[in-house]
Amino acid sequence: MTPSSHYIHCLGRELHYTEWGCAHAEVVIAWHGLARTGRDMDELAQHLSGRYRVICPDNLGRGLSQWSPAPASEYCLDFYVRQAEALVDQLGLTQFHWVGTSMGGAIGTLAAAGPLRGRIRRLVLNDNGPQLAQAAIERIRSYAGSPAAFATVSELEQYFRSVYKPYGWLSDAQWRRLTESSVRRLPDGRVTPHYDPAMVQQFVNYPLDYDLWAAWDSLSLPVLCLRGESSDLLLPETAEAMRVRGPCAAVVNIAGCGHAPALNVPEQLGLVERFLNGA
Repeated sequence: MTPSSHYIHCLGRELHYTEWGCAHAEVVIAWHGLARTGRDMDELAQHLSGRYRVICPDNLGRGLSQWSPAPASEYCLDFYVRQAEALVDQLGLTQFHWVGTSMGGAIGTLAAAGPLRGRIRRLVLNDNGPQLAQAAIERIRSYAGSPAAFATVSELEQYFRSVYKPYGWLSDAQWRRLTESSVRRLPDGRVTPHYDPAMVQQFVNYPLDYDLWAAWDSLSLPVLCLRGESSDLLLPETAEAMRVRGPCAAVVNIAGCGHAPALNVPEQLGLVERFLNGA
């Protein structure tokens, strides 16, 4: 099954999304991480598309979605959540599941605690929680705020293989697709990751954006957290607190991964599928 590509205006900004399994009634929203695109969810979406309609947006400022003309006010979780609400409203979705990697998980947490309360039925957090390690945030900010540029796409792929090594195992074809689905060419002819570097202003203008314990403690829906066993972003003590606070998440440590599991191998896909199916 191949996805279809769509564009939609949410709060005055154009968002791009891919859609899989459009004939199905049950829906999954799959939202990517900070400096990535919705194409990261291809394997998961294809796996789920036999039962679910899967919507994989490119977040504002990423992939094929519009870059914000007001980065100081729009690159923040509040605006992303309101765009997510506008997206599902325009698509006529009343209830759905949510799978979010890193930033996508934070958007899902805030949405489930706020404007989409009762509409998100089950929430999967891929290496995300209500408290993130500051050292890891600084690490991500250091490379995301000044994206590397290269003369060739092959060099960019080698860069991605290095910086995203914590994703765990990816096939050569998957590394190639990750690269080709998240590359843009600069005016000087070099290639660079396909996102707006200004999106890291979030960490300057909204330093407490990812402090989500209040939202977490208000949740009552089923939550599955997949934690990369060597993740430097979601620390073991935070994951343990997630088991006993708020919705009391089921937490599974994913071997061979850091931040964040790529959701591309049978073990990880099966965990998500069984949880969404209520098993």
